[in-house]
This record gives sequence, structure tokens and C-alpha cells, in this order.
Amino acid sequence: MGRRFLLRFLKLHWFGYAVGVAFMFLASWIQTLFPRILGDTVDILKTAGFAPAGVYTQIGYLLGVAAATFGTTYVWRNLVIGGARRLECDLREALFDHFQVLSPSFYSRRKTGDLIAYAINDINAVRMMLGPATSQAINGVAVILFTVVAMARASDWRLTLLALLPLPFIVAFMLVVGRVVKKRFKRVQKTFATISDRVNENISGIRVIKAYAQEDEEVRRFERLNDRMVEANLAMVRVSSLLSPVIEACFTVSFVLNLILGGGRVLAGQITLGDFVAFNGYLVLLLKPVISIGQVINVVQRGMASLSRLDEILDVAPDVVDGGPVAAFPAHAGIAVRDLSFAYPGADREALSGIDLTIPAGRTLGIVGRTGSGKSTLVQLLMKMYNVEDGRILFGGTDLNDFRLDALRRGFGLVPQDNFLFSATVEENIRCFQGGYTPEQVAQAARDACIYDSLMALPDGLGTMLGERGVNLSGGQKQRISIARALIRDPEVLVLDDALSAVDTVTEGEILANLRRVRAGRTTLIIAHRISAVQEADEIVVLDAGRIVERGTHAELLAKGGPYREICDLQ
Repeated sequence: MGRRFLLRFLKLHWFGYAVGVAFMFLASWIQTLFPRILGDTVDILKTAGFAPAGVYTQIGYLLGVAAATFGTTYVWRNLVIGGARRLECDLREALFDHFQVLSPSFYSRRKTGDLIAYAINDINAVRMMLGPATSQAINGVAVILFTVVAMARASDWRLTLLALLPLPFIVAFMLVVGRVVKKRFKRVQKTFATISDRVNENISGIRVIKAYAQEDEEVRRFERLNDRMVEANLAMVRVSSLLSPVIEACFTVSFVLNLILGGGRVLAGQITLGDFVAFNGYLVLLLKPVISIGQVINVVQRGMASLSRLDEILDVAPDVVDGGPVAAFPAHAGIAVRDLSFAYPGADREALSGIDLTIPAGRTLGIVGRTGSGKSTLVQLLMKMYNVEDGRILFGGTDLNDFRLDALRRGFGLVPQDNFLFSATVEENIRCFQGGYTPEQVAQAARDACIYDSLMALPDGLGTMLGERGVNLSGGQKQRISIARALIRDPEVLVLDDALSAVDTVTEGEILANLRRVRAGRTTLIIAHRISAVQEADEIVVLDAGRIVERGTHAELLAKGGPYREICDLQ
């Protein structure tokens, strides 16, 4: 997909690149005029009694060449290098869009640092390949072609061919080095991803590290990773650094041959001193693009390595397939779960087995059970975070798989166990960056979540900026902001997944009372470990090992004396 994206981009912006390449060739041709003008100036100066006006004219030509080179180079760099910057922006947006549609199972398999490496290092390597490397390659080839023709005119083809004799060896050496660089650059990218993941993990868990006095051990672990990255980079540098010295050594042979043979031809009167100076100037002019092409091969091989990595990630298809044509979640719809079984990919046992549930519209369902009993899994399947067989889950009689994913999930308001907050203001976190909510609605949602007074005590109230993941708030405050975020949407189905675990029992009671008031006539699912959170629910189900082992009201389940009663007694 990465390569297809590049082709689409080039097809869309072909005109700008075509004009840029045209100006690139023009700039290359203008550069080759400089040695010829310099040679003509030498021929004028060596003539006894030369006219100063002729020298001034040549100086004018040199200044004109410099000005024309500046103008044409400025144009093509803006078009070609600027195009590569647009490519970088579009490719990063495409990658980010792709991240948004990938399923939760993908993120359980991939590390954050590796994904960050794709978005930064790999995309930058592709930009360098399509921008500076491509322009240097085209410019270098153009300069070489124009320079070789000019060299032949300044001397003859035999001397030109002798001077260019090392070029085939240089090209072959470049290709060999390029393949090795590509292989070693992939290793560099992998070590960068590992280091990024380690840094991200350490910053996120810095409080745990300090609490357990693990700073020194973490430093040692990071040093080992850093040493591996240095080794990978040095292994690549040891190969890539050979290019320039080898090229310069080969061109030294060309200069020596020119001094011997070209100098002899000047003494024999076959060419003028100006022609000889111009020929040497062309050799100097030739050296730079050949060296740059060597560097280009390095950059291109790195870019191709990164492009293949991006291909791998962009070709990953979402595990969860989008649904059918239904574009709106039904209002006041009941939920039906029919013989639902599910196992996580790669798991050797089912997380849910034979679940049958009917939740009438406007009812509150409590779900309790031991850790790992399948409570959160059930919610994830209701929101189609994983694929579900047809006919297993229905909303208002419509199969879950008949809904578009966005329509289905807009019908839910989820407060997950991991109360993730963004590095933004409190208000933006409650609105979840969506417009259409008035300040009064934001404040009311905060009141219903019993967090308004605490928020107004912050330095800037609802406008207070939160640290990463809400680090400057307590666990209970983060939970209640997450509840406010769900309530402001007024969803058809509200899901609290152990969302009251960090608040005290008094605050829990106030929140539940508010929920009964504001959620009247709407469906609510409350997953909890504390019985106090679900005892007012219309129905409670008890899960154990992925199966429903009990169901009923709080009073009915207490009377049965089963697992629910055991949990109550323990609490």
C-alpha cells in the first residue's frame, strides 16, 4: 500500500515535479558553463597586451551564470523538495488514519515504540528518498551528462574516456554498498523502535520505578539498548563511509591521467591552456555529483527499507469488518444476546461461552464476577471491538453486523477500566473534542458525575490543562471525568466498566442516584466488583469462567445463597 500511495501522490502532483525536473536540468546545464568561461578567461589573460574589456565581459558572464544557477536552483528545490514535504505530511496522515481503523487486537500485538518509529523515522526516510535523494540523483545525472559532453568539446573523446575510466568501478561499488546499507538500516530502525518503546514505557511508569527504587536498574537496561543501537548505527556507518573515500581516490587517478596526458597535449600545442584549465574544471565539477550519487544510493536504500516497513503496516487489514447499511443506532432499543461464545485470537479457551441475555430498553443491568470471568469481554463484543457471528447480538431486533461501525459505537457511552485522559483542558476531555455542547451542558455533566466542585477548585476550573493521561489528577477524579464524558453524549446505552472503583462509597451512592435520574428510560450496563454498585439494578448477572452462573435481582440472588451471596458476604 505504501508504494501505491507514492504512485497516487506522484500522479496527482506530476506537473509540479515535471517543472521542477525541467529547471533542474536547466540549472545543471548552466553550471557546466562556468569551467568553459573560466578557460576562455585564461586564454585571454595569457595573451600579451590583452584588452581589459574582454576580461570584464567574461566576469559578467560568470556573474550571470551564478545568478541563473541561483534562480533555477531556487525554483526546482521549492518544487521537488517542497513536494517531498507534502508527501511526508500526506503519508503521515494516511498512516495515522490507518491506525484509527485497526482493531484493538492489533495494538495488543504491537509495541507503541515501534509504531512511533513508523510515524517518525520511516516516513522521514521515505521523504529523504523522494526529496533530497531524488533531486540529487537527477541533478547529478544531468550534471554528469552535460559535463561529459563539455569535456569532450574542450579536449577530445579519448582523453575524456580515460578520465572517466574509474566510473564503472565506482558504480559497481555503489550498488554493492547500497544493498548492505539497506540491510543494516533495517536493523537500525528496529533498534530505534525498541528504544522508543523503552523510553515511552519508562516515562509512563516513572512513579512505579521510583516507588520501587528501580532507577539504576532501568538506566542499566536502557544503556544496554542504547549500546545495541550504537552498534547497529556504527555497522551501517562503517559501510556507507567507504563511498566518498573510494570515489575521491578513483577521481585522483583521473586527475593524474589528465595532468600527464592533458599537460602533454598543451605542450604539443594540440589544445590551449584554457582548454586544459576548463577540462580540469569539468573534472572537479564531475566529482561532486558522483559523490552525491553515492550518498543518494545510501539514502534510497534507507528509504526503500523504510518503505517496505510501511508497506507491512499499511497492508494490515482491520480484524473487525465494517457492518452493513444501517447508519443510525435505534432509539430506546432493547439488547438481545443469543448463545454468544467467543475466544480471543490465539487463546486456548473461550472467554465467553453460551451467553444468553435479554435487556429490555430503559433497564439497568448489573454484571459481577471474578477477575477474568468475561465481564469486559462481553462489553467489547457489544461494541464490536472483535468480530461477532451473525445473529448473536441484536439491538432493537437489528443484527449487530448490520450496523456501520461508527453508527453502532455512537450509540454507546463507555467508561472503561483504564480512564484515559488527553493532554488537554478538562472541558475538552469532557467534550472529547466534539463541538455542539454548551458550557452549561459540560458543567451539568460534571455535576452529574459528582466532579464539578473538585474541578472548579482547580487553578483554571474547567479550562485547567491536564498533564499526560491526567497525571495531575487523582484516580477518582479521572474516573468521574470519564463518567462526565460519557454522560454528556446522552447515549442510548451507557456502559460503566468498573468505573466506580476509585471513588468512596458515599460518592458512589451519589453518582448512582444521579444516573438513575438522568438515565431514566435509557439502557445502562454496570460492571463492578463492589456489590453496592449494582444492587439497585433491574437485573444482575453473575459471570464465572465465561458463563452466566446466576441471574436475578439483588434480593433474589441473596436468597439463592450462591456465588453472588458469597461475594456479598466477603464484602
